[in-house]
Amino acid sequence: MNEPPCTAPSRPACKDCTIPGRLMCRFDQSDMLHFFMLTLPLLVTGIGGVIAAGYGWFLLGWLAYAVFFFFVWEARVLCSHCPYWAEENRVLHCHANYGVIKIWKYHPQPMSRAEQIQFAVGAIALALYPLVFLLLGREYLLAAVFLVSCVSWGYLLRRHVCIRCVNFSCPMNAVPKTSVDAYLRQHPVVRSAWERCGYKLD
Repeated sequence: MNEPPCTAPSRPACKDCTIPGRLMCRFDQSDMLHFFMLTLPLLVTGIGGVIAAGYGWFLLGWLAYAVFFFFVWEARVLCSHCPYWAEENRVLHCHANYGVIKIWKYHPQPMSRAEQIQFAVGAIALALYPLVFLLLGREYLLAAVFLVSCVSWGYLLRRHVCIRCVNFSCPMNAVPKTSVDAYLRQHPVVRSAWERCGYKLD
């Protein structure tokens, strides 16, 4: 790239930024902690529920799938399109997938529809994996609590995190177009890739 993206630690603070503070342009541990705290109730309910249902050993399958999903599948269809992926580092530093090893090249263009569908299917499968064992174990109350936790997580994530995330083509992203356009104007390489895919700035 001609210049590092705003996400790169090597890039100086943007003096002429027109949207300061509106986006998660730099990695911040507080953003990662916020994401973890939003996810914690979902994890506790899912893990505790599966153990209570008598299927604790099947959590190893959930763990194996999670490793594959985050490090391989999601990394390719979602994360490789994010400006954080463009950092000159083999390990991803972001609020959601910190620590993922970059085995794919950076793709500055937006996600394709097929990639968005793949991400949605993979994420839903990951989130609902424990539900199968809660129902098999007849832990219906815990199953209901787990589903409510899933809905709450999705709502809070979109309301408080996705509205600031720079991975603009993610299906969950809720950044206003004015902020997207302002960001793209400061990143010519990303802007060019998006415009080749049909995106138009206002």
